[in-house]
Amino acid sequence: MSLPRAAVDVGSNSVRLLVVDAAGRRCTRELAITRLGRGIDATGRFDDAALEHTVQTILRYRAIWTAHGVDHAVRIAATAAVRDADDADRFLAAVQTATGLRPEILTGEQEAALAFAGATGAVEVARPTAVIDVGGGSTELIVGDGTGAVAASVSLQLGCVRVTERHLADDPPSPAQLDAARRMVDEQLELADRELAAQDVALADVASLVGVAGTATTLAALHRGLETYAESAIHGTRIPADSLRSLTAELASMPASGRAALGPMQPGREDVIHGGAVVLAAVLDRYGHDQLVVSEADGLDGLVASMG
Repeated sequence: MSLPRAAVDVGSNSVRLLVVDAAGRRCTRELAITRLGRGIDATGRFDDAALEHTVQTILRYRAIWTAHGVDHAVRIAATAAVRDADDADRFLAAVQTATGLRPEILTGEQEAALAFAGATGAVEVARPTAVIDVGGGSTELIVGDGTGAVAASVSLQLGCVRVTERHLADDPPSPAQLDAARRMVDEQLELADRELAAQDVALADVASLVGVAGTATTLAALHRGLETYAESAIHGTRIPADSLRSLTAELASMPASGRAALGPMQPGREDVIHGGAVVLAAVLDRYGHDQLVVSEADGLDGLVASMG
C-alpha cells in the first residue's frame, strides 16, 4: 500500500521540497534559494550563513511534510555543493540533528538518472532525447535512446553559481569576463563530448533537448513575458535557439538589480541567472539544436517516484 511521501533536493543554489499523497498526486512543491554552494569552488568549505540557512529551510520543510501526513517516507538528497565540500560531514550532521534524517549524497550519475526520469516522463518530445540540468555547482547531461531509457550521462563542474563566481565578477560582467565564461563552458563541453563518445553516444545526434531546473524554467518565464513565475505556463515552453541567445545577452548586459526587477525572477537568482544562461545557450549552439523544451518536472519528481 502506497503512503504519502516527500523528497528534498539540496542543490548549490536552492533547496526544494515535493510532497505527494498516497496516490502520487502533488500536495505541495516549495523552493527556497539558500546558496549552499557559495564560495565552495574557491575555499572547499561551506559558508557558515549559507549552511545555517539551508538547514533551517529543511527544518521548515519537515513541518510541511509532517502536516501532510508524511512520516518516514522521506528522501533528502544532496548534490554538487555537498559532493564538492571538504566539510560535507558538517552538513550531514546538522541536517540529521535538526530532522532526525541523514541526507544521502547523490553521485553525478544518480542525479542525472533522476533528472532524466522526471523530465522525460512529463513532456512529449521526439526521441532520442537529451536532458540538460543546469544546477548551481554542476550540470548534468543525460542522453536517452530510442526507447526512452538512459543511454549515457556526464556530470560537469559547470553550474550557474560556479560560472558566475569564477568569471562574472563585475555587475554587469565585462565582455572579457563573458568570453572567459564561454571558454570555461566550451572546455567542459569538450570533456562531455569525450565522455559521451566513450559511452557510444553524441549530443549532436539526439532529436530533442529538454532543459530542467531553475535556470531553464526562469528563462522560459522570461521568454514568455510572464509577469510572475507561473509553473503551469512555463511547463512545456519551447525556447528557440535565437531567442535563448538574445535573452542570454540581454541578461548579461543588466546589473543584478535590473534582473531582480524582472517579474518572474525568483529572489536570490538574479545574480547567477546569466551564468546559467551562458551554459544553456552554448549547448544549443555547439550541438546545433534549434530549440530548448523546458520541463518543470525534474530530478525532484524522480526522487519522489523512486519511493513509489
